[in-house]
Amino acid sequence: MLGLALLGLLLAGCAAGPEAPTPMPAAAPAAVRPTLAPTAAPTPLPLLSVTAALPPTRLPEPSATPANAHALPPERWQEWPVIPEVGESARALYQRGLAAGTNPQAFSKVGDCQNVDTYFLGVFDDPQKYRLGEHTDLEGAITQFQGSYSRRSAAVRGGFNVASVLSPLKSDPAVCAKGETPLECETRLHNPSIVFISMEQWWSNRPVSLYEDYLRQVVTFFVERGIVPILATKADNLEGEHRINAAVARVAYDFDLPLWNFWAAVQPLPSHGLWGDGFHLTYAQSFFDDPQMMKQAWPVRNLTALQSLDTVWRFISQP
Repeated sequence: MLGLALLGLLLAGCAAGPEAPTPMPAAAPAAVRPTLAPTAAPTPLPLLSVTAALPPTRLPEPSATPANAHALPPERWQEWPVIPEVGESARALYQRGLAAGTNPQAFSKVGDCQNVDTYFLGVFDDPQKYRLGEHTDLEGAITQFQGSYSRRSAAVRGGFNVASVLSPLKSDPAVCAKGETPLECETRLHNPSIVFISMEQWWSNRPVSLYEDYLRQVVTFFVERGIVPILATKADNLEGEHRINAAVARVAYDFDLPLWNFWAAVQPLPSHGLWGDGFHLTYAQSFFDDPQMMKQAWPVRNLTALQSLDTVWRFISQP
């Protein structure tokens, strides 16, 4: 019964389409393929003073020929491994962030309903809610980032998309300062050294090239602050031709940043881990020693996300 109740909450939280960047008078009706139209892109805001200013030698804008950790080009993202490949650029970024004051024991999340703390990673702050099974090597990462897993991020909300997190109009006034974007608010509140960026939703009537432009702004925001992004592909293909996942891979490649290929993780699952609507993930508890539960998408999402965090953290934290 508990599992059914949680599943009901999940469906309710994900049913709304992505929010437009102006306030909505009421919750958007349930829809799988959102049709809300965006307003103009939010204007860039000045940088936060959460950490000390980074040296002028911070990571540059992506170059045409980066020395890249990814073995394959972004056009072949479907062949990229589930667990990220990590390179020296990410390590250098992390070390510069630590020098500027980022917290090595904190990570943040940026995303929509598939990233809310109730379902995404939150179980790892409560030993009663997960079983590692053979994956006991992940205990170090659970301990290192204790408290970040179940924390409610100011940059995660059902209906958020990659444009929403850049708009001050979408910040929670209960925790955010006036004029702060969700990204600025979350960074000020939690001061992470690593951040998951997982944005599944987009406006169905807007080009994916605009999604990619916004995603580059989000990534640049964190890079300029010495925070290491872990980008993520998504399980669904509502936009067709996997155009959003291809865009995510291009950004990860251009910035030489880790990419958690969640799409690849769910391909072996029944219905590729998706409900009949083609968007919502199939649910089971995060008991990694139960083969039946591991046929569902949510435990696979939590396991591979934790493995990705562990891999990235162990590599970049080595001097």
